Amino acid sequence: MKCKICLGALICLSVFTPSHARSVLPYRNPQLSVDVRVEDLLHRMTLEEKLGQIQCGLGWEDYTINGHHVSVSEKFKKDLKDKQFGMLWGTFRADPWTRKTLANGLNPKLAAEAGNALQKYVKEHTRLGIPLFLAEEAPHGHMAIGTTVFPTGLGLAATWSPDLIEEAGQVIAKEIRLQGGHISYGPVLDLARDPRWSRVEETFGEDPVLSGDIGAAEVRGLGGGDLSKPYSTLPTLKHFIAYGLSEGGQNGRPSVVGPRELLSDIMPPFHKVINAGALSVMTSYNSMDGIPCTSNSYLFKDILRNQWHFKGFVVSDLYSIDGIFQTHHVARSLEDAAVMALRAGVDVDLGAHAYALLSDAVKSGKVSEAVVDSAVARVLRLKMEMGLFEHPYVDPEAAVHGVRTHENIDVARRVAQASVTLLKNNGILPLKKTIRVAVIGPNADNRYNMLGDYTAPQEDSNVRTLLDGVRTKLPSANVEYVKGCAIRDTTREDISQAVAAARRADVVLVAVGGSSARDFKTNYQETGAAVADSKTVSDMESGEGFDRASLTLMGLQDKLLKALKETGRPLVVIYIEGRPLDKLWASRNADALLTAYYPGQEGGDALADVLFGDYNPAGRLPVSVPVNVGQLPVYYDRQLPEPHDYVEMQASPLYPFGYGLSYTRFDYSDLNVTGQPGGKYRVSFDISNVGNYDGDEVAQLYMTENYASVVQPVRQLKHFLRIHLRKGETRQVSFMLTPYDFSLINKDMKRVVEPGDFEIQIGSSSADIRLHTKLSVQ
Repeated sequence: MKCKICLGALICLSVFTPSHARSVLPYRNPQLSVDVRVEDLLHRMTLEEKLGQIQCGLGWEDYTINGHHVSVSEKFKKDLKDKQFGMLWGTFRADPWTRKTLANGLNPKLAAEAGNALQKYVKEHTRLGIPLFLAEEAPHGHMAIGTTVFPTGLGLAATWSPDLIEEAGQVIAKEIRLQGGHISYGPVLDLARDPRWSRVEETFGEDPVLSGDIGAAEVRGLGGGDLSKPYSTLPTLKHFIAYGLSEGGQNGRPSVVGPRELLSDIMPPFHKVINAGALSVMTSYNSMDGIPCTSNSYLFKDILRNQWHFKGFVVSDLYSIDGIFQTHHVARSLEDAAVMALRAGVDVDLGAHAYALLSDAVKSGKVSEAVVDSAVARVLRLKMEMGLFEHPYVDPEAAVHGVRTHENIDVARRVAQASVTLLKNNGILPLKKTIRVAVIGPNADNRYNMLGDYTAPQEDSNVRTLLDGVRTKLPSANVEYVKGCAIRDTTREDISQAVAAARRADVVLVAVGGSSARDFKTNYQETGAAVADSKTVSDMESGEGFDRASLTLMGLQDKLLKALKETGRPLVVIYIEGRPLDKLWASRNADALLTAYYPGQEGGDALADVLFGDYNPAGRLPVSVPVNVGQLPVYYDRQLPEPHDYVEMQASPLYPFGYGLSYTRFDYSDLNVTGQPGGKYRVSFDISNVGNYDGDEVAQLYMTENYASVVQPVRQLKHFLRIHLRKGETRQVSFMLTPYDFSLINKDMKRVVEPGDFEIQIGSSSADIRLHTKLSVQ
């Protein structure tokens, strides 16, 4: 009883303590341990103050621009008074959904000022002065005006280069922190096994090993869990879990996945990236086996907390707690949905509708305040570890000079170069710099179609298109541009002019594909997902909410390609796309075929570098390209038995996972496997560049277990390495196989290593195995 009286006296005293004396309170003393500080602060907080810390509001209406300065908005003042928010999302965000443009949005300097204004207001107008967490979208660059835009997830994964992606992560983190942000939403670790799904572009593809390794590299770049570093962010992994395996490829629909597949394929990338330092995980909109993921305690308590010992916090996807009640219909009220999510282990409510109702739930006994305290403590701990109580402000001038620097742009270009994937080449590439070219197609000179979803408006000069890149390689008189047609709109076209230009050229470069470019005519759901609307013919056919029933090129693009082919001029087809679209016609008729995914702001120059031989392509497919949508799924590591052909077509994909060509050739030889202490095996082999160009090869190690207690994949990637070899050079590559590489999830749902025979396969893709041997594991 005495403790309660003393604690009450402390809280009462703090109400009347002048602001200049607050620093002496234990929670404000950086010399004390974080545990002591968090406990002290929790004891001082009212229930409403606690609930404010686990609500994340939408931040883009919380500032007002006054000429060259920024202040907090009246809306923010009211929200802070009513809900006492401890976290905001998307404060610096700009896009058609938020209605923030180049004209009324924040440049880097104003963003820093906005963050400072918000922190200052919270510090001076709340009882305890707890700093805000500012969370920002950052799947392929900070989603803000004037930042550096990288290729989307598929493009990042297509580099097969963790080192390069770690560099990109460092750029993203620094640009966020310089502007006053703290939490980076991304990377996206959903496996993309149905290309009809609208969010394939955000993922690292279909494979758990590639996704985990690329994701871990990005998180190391984003800070690696060391929040004491000046430019570390708090990465938030999306989406927990199986979000990309929805019925019919429809966003947010139930996911069809068995418990063994969940443990063997879907969860390992998340586990690997959490071990790399991720401190936040976002829930997903889907349900599994009748349980909404946002209320599934097995995911957050059993897996994240108990098995993986995750020390960060779990945040809902936007309004996904509301969805437990409103779309899944497993809660009878929004308050009940809030209770279900909190009990399941969801710490933060993104959108802040549901957890605003928890005060009544606690008072009525539906949920214990101790459960609230646990969630709040996780948030407060990370704020203290990041040093926000001592240093909540940033220098706006540092943002001016540190965001989108020449060095950052160079990283974006190198990532874009490394991602470009050559799928076919009859010898026409690389092009000579003396030719005349016709640059044609809906994606040949469309800046926003280079960038993908989750991208803010950018100045035209910040984005390089294919046409821009080609013009850096040839005299202007040797380049003629005609659009030809749009991605989707069939009401306007100039195909005849495109054909005429092609006839005047030596080579035709045509850029087709898709678009995730949002516009101000498209309608958006409350969650920000786009709504497909037949009345609005934008280019957008991919991006969140734009699921496809087919993978064919839309609009008049097929007509354009066929008309250009009829000219008889050499035809180079480039797909700029958010998902693996139908490439069957191009594979048969083009002289060269490439995909650049959405290559980001430097994509046009990177493509030109590849086309004209200034960069030897080495991108590799992170996702299989089907012949036809009727084959789906075609991901490479399906379970045995081997798929058999259909009556109408082959069962194998048009282009397999891991595939990609080069301007040079590589030979593999001298495979050797030796046992190592601890049940490890060293696999070594030689790669020789036997072609005429220096270049990169991506060596891939796959494994197949001949017999097991449960059905296994046809083959499974275990390790890979991107390696540069000069013309005529030979180098040895080695991989270390650990017991984990041989493990499986057995009939008892345990990860074990079963004695048996394994086939070790070394190759240049999942379907191009050059070396193999058998290994017996006892």
